[in-house]
Amino acid sequence: MALDEYAELLGPQLVSAIERKGYDDLTAVQRAVLDPALEGRDLRITSQTGSGKTVAIGLTLRTLIGQETAAQAGVARPRALVVAPTRELAHQVEQELVWLYAGSAIRLATTTGGASYRDEHRALSRGPAIVVATPGRLLDHLNRGSVDPSQVATIVLDEADRMLDLGFRDDLLAIFGMLPKERRTHLVSATFPRMVRALADKVQNEPAHVEGTRLGAANVDIDHVIHVVDPHQRLDALINLLLANPDDQTLVFVRTRADAAHIANELVMSGFAASGLSGEMDQAARNRALTAFRQGGLRVLIATDVAARGIDVQNVSRVVHAELPTNADAYTHRSGRTGRAGRKGTSSLLIAPAAVVRATRLLRGLGVQHRVEAIPSAAQINAAGDRRLLTALTAEPAAPGEGDEVAESIQQDDSKLERWQPLAAKLIAAGEIERTLTRLLARMGAGITEPRNVRVFAERPRREALPPRPAPRGPNGELRQRNRGDSPRESGRRDYEPRASGGEHRSYEPRAGAGGEPQGDQEQRPPRRYARDDSAPHPRANGREAAGGGAAGGGGGGGGEGGFTRFRVSWGRQRGADARRLLAMVCRRGQIRGRDVGAIRVEAISSIVEVADAVAADFARAAGVPDPREPNVVIRRAGAGEAVEETNVASSEERHVRPSAPRPRKAGGAKSLQRRPPNR
Repeated sequence: MALDEYAELLGPQLVSAIERKGYDDLTAVQRAVLDPALEGRDLRITSQTGSGKTVAIGLTLRTLIGQETAAQAGVARPRALVVAPTRELAHQVEQELVWLYAGSAIRLATTTGGASYRDEHRALSRGPAIVVATPGRLLDHLNRGSVDPSQVATIVLDEADRMLDLGFRDDLLAIFGMLPKERRTHLVSATFPRMVRALADKVQNEPAHVEGTRLGAANVDIDHVIHVVDPHQRLDALINLLLANPDDQTLVFVRTRADAAHIANELVMSGFAASGLSGEMDQAARNRALTAFRQGGLRVLIATDVAARGIDVQNVSRVVHAELPTNADAYTHRSGRTGRAGRKGTSSLLIAPAAVVRATRLLRGLGVQHRVEAIPSAAQINAAGDRRLLTALTAEPAAPGEGDEVAESIQQDDSKLERWQPLAAKLIAAGEIERTLTRLLARMGAGITEPRNVRVFAERPRREALPPRPAPRGPNGELRQRNRGDSPRESGRRDYEPRASGGEHRSYEPRAGAGGEPQGDQEQRPPRRYARDDSAPHPRANGREAAGGGAAGGGGGGGGEGGFTRFRVSWGRQRGADARRLLAMVCRRGQIRGRDVGAIRVEAISSIVEVADAVAADFARAAGVPDPREPNVVIRRAGAGEAVEETNVASSEERHVRPSAPRPRKAGGAKSLQRRPPNR
């Protein structure tokens, strides 16, 4: 339907504003809220993210056009309130409403946490008809008396589910308690979980449900891809994804502020135009990062779930879930940052092998079709980059209007060649063309990191695809009824059989013989669906053979035969350190595996950790970078003759070389490790 068909419902001012914005039609949710049958009704508006819900909010407030509002004694008396969960989303709503009502006399004001009270009081004193706010700041202004709610005729809750997740339920109920009884109340969200419906039932009166798209329907413009990655190589996998898709504007989701800062720092050090976005940043820094990302100055933005709710960037072509979201609604909102306004997008999940089943179940519950794809390898990324560069340097420019974007960009570059032609002629005359080109290409690639070697996980057949087991039969071939204890399991495990007369029974686990093979006719477990490709290099190999052999004290084979290097960690027992937590921390900080760690000695105020010589140099470099999660923990090489902090070695915890070694008794009492003679 053309836009002029809604001219009577919208009015000339809104039609002109929409046309100036470049739209010639309305989206499904925008058309739905204009239904004359909904006039005067409370609305529950559901639609996919990126489907124009914010403009739909503005259309529900179109009756304000022509109404006069004015402040009294510097106190705002708005006719409408729009409440959003985050600062970014509130400012996004404000921006959409500003252009929509640019041709009318409607004034707007925005109040959010982190903003200046003085500036907000100045804006409120101008008598805005619409106030856009976050819940806490709006309640603050209501209590201070700078906003008079007596004239409010409409209130809209945008992303109501997120507001409840953030703990704003009490604030919202307090706000509703101050509003007039006669009002319209609209709730807008991509999802309507049970807690949102409970709130809606409290504050709405006989609401009408408006669906721009069917509730819970998947966005068909988004391609959902699972990448199975080693948890220790999550950053390497992300870097390879970015290098393999150099033209994508990418939004990366993490769970914590520290993760956002850490990944952003790593990507910047690797040559990417990246920034973090989290609640610990001040409002000015958040606005700068978001503006740069929206304008294309930043290629990668790393954000937490809360901070990303207000990101409305049409050109986001890829969303990367560095960690699996906590629930289906969170995934819907995350992935909805791409594939907006009819554009195609990709949602990439970096999933550890142990979480594949959970991720698949989550996507199936959403009705999302997905595929499993390996992270691009270093060889594939380099080959694709070489092809792109060869095309850019040798292709003939296309005529204008042929639609070849690469050729058109080449044609634009060709207009600047006059500056470099004399120098090119001198280089040709000097000879050594191959060496000259090699140096030029190397300089072009300077500043950006090389692709990483990542482990590849081969997909195994699904367990449900395994052939069914035959029904148990007796000695004469008759069909035997299974007992409850030996019934087959859907996961493909073997049947448990009753004990034989001699008391022997088959074990579920195959027992290895002298040669390492299962004894007798015992069955093995079905293979796991994902298995590591052992031909892939170790992440710390860096061009050399990965260390092999048994690791003294490491419990596995990463130490090789080169021994161990001792490192001093400024974290001891007095601050809660123990061997298990130290192992996890040094593996993450130093980007190594548990098998590369030898003995761990936990002392009072610091600890000693042994790291295999094969990875010690790389560990020292990685662990030397400050980590925002442990800013006070420093890891450095221990001196060759450095004395143990505590004279009584028995008073420190130690991760022993052999599991069978007896664990020394902790100090703290009068007991000694020596055997006492019996009392006589």
